[in-house]
Amino acid sequence: MSGHSTYVPKTALGKWFEARLPVVRLLHDTAVSYPTPRNLNALWTFGGILAMMLVVQIVTGIVLAMHYAADSTVAFRSVESIMRDVNWGWLIRYLHANGASMFFIAVYVHIFRGLYYGSYKPPREILWILGVIIYLLMMAAAFMGYVLPWGQMSFWGATVITNFFTALPIVGQPIQTLLIGGFSVDNATLNRFFSLHYLLPFLIAGVVVLHVWALHVVGQNNPLGIDVKSDKDTVPFTPYATSKDLMWIVLFMIFYGWFVFYQPNFLGHPDNYIEANPLATPAHIVPEWYFLPFYAILRAIDFNLGPIDSKLGGVLAMFGAIAVLAFLPWLDTSKVRSGRFRPIFKVAFWLFGLNALFLGFLGSVKTDDIIMGFQAVVWAKLSTLYYFLYFLVILPVLGYIEKPKPLPVSINDAILAKSAPSSVH
Repeated sequence: MSGHSTYVPKTALGKWFEARLPVVRLLHDTAVSYPTPRNLNALWTFGGILAMMLVVQIVTGIVLAMHYAADSTVAFRSVESIMRDVNWGWLIRYLHANGASMFFIAVYVHIFRGLYYGSYKPPREILWILGVIIYLLMMAAAFMGYVLPWGQMSFWGATVITNFFTALPIVGQPIQTLLIGGFSVDNATLNRFFSLHYLLPFLIAGVVVLHVWALHVVGQNNPLGIDVKSDKDTVPFTPYATSKDLMWIVLFMIFYGWFVFYQPNFLGHPDNYIEANPLATPAHIVPEWYFLPFYAILRAIDFNLGPIDSKLGGVLAMFGAIAVLAFLPWLDTSKVRSGRFRPIFKVAFWLFGLNALFLGFLGSVKTDDIIMGFQAVVWAKLSTLYYFLYFLVILPVLGYIEKPKPLPVSINDAILAKSAPSSVH
């Protein structure tokens, strides 16, 4: 999509280096001259925001690892020591802890933008699948990182989540034993999780490189969901896209900074400031907020499905809710990418978005709490049903029955038509 490179080294050293390792040309073609659709809106800045947050998490994580002790007898105290005794330790820790939430806020906006504008459709299937892999790695890294403070919610969250694997027939118990390093969550678990939590961000960075590479092969999608027809449809990435991205990154950093400096514990759980105690179970065990929709799906399956008991059914539903995203390019049968031109899809999509938020709320309450006259678990069943119906029934069927609105001829024509003054009669 980027065409022939326009980079020309101007110095003798630059020419010598270019002939042997064309890194500067690669960076120039990627971040300067790369042709970008000229109609991208603010939602397309979250890729850059995610790259920034990944760097923040890696840098702050490395600093924290210098002072953290991965030993169940002192892990909790080492985190408190970082907060009190390490120069700027409180800031590094709050940047890292709240950075995880900011990372997930950005990735959920990024995913929902892709869902609405059809960024998973041909020829971007591999690009989308790599994004789903990044999301899975993020979830694994976040879960393991949540265990490291070794507070009550860390310990019992790890106990509950790792116990899910025992629902799998034959292989479940060996997987759980391998993961936690014994028969219960203990020091071996903490060491394993610390090692994996440190490793996974670098693995994420590697997949991100592949993700960006795939993006530059097939080109960026755009709000109209139509292909670039000519040079008039695009602008150079720098300065147009970079200036827009920079503005939104600054705004996002202000939002991020508000949590770090004014509400650093708002997105966490107060029980995690109590040291882990295997003999005292918290009254209500919940995961971090970004896992709550899937936790609600897990708890919604409290009934047996033939030979599949409720525990295994819940685990399969929870993991299936994530895995179904990878098959989305083939589940959505519509030839039109952008939701702007699909009237019925719009309704189904926004219902899906509200349903996802409702699932998050349901994951934060007890299953027997009464909500609008019904138990939370009843609402969770209905919300889980719609979640899967959206992917497995609604999207495939809409491609055959929905009549989309006419698509514009090109991006440039659509922009000119939008900016042209209306006729006065």
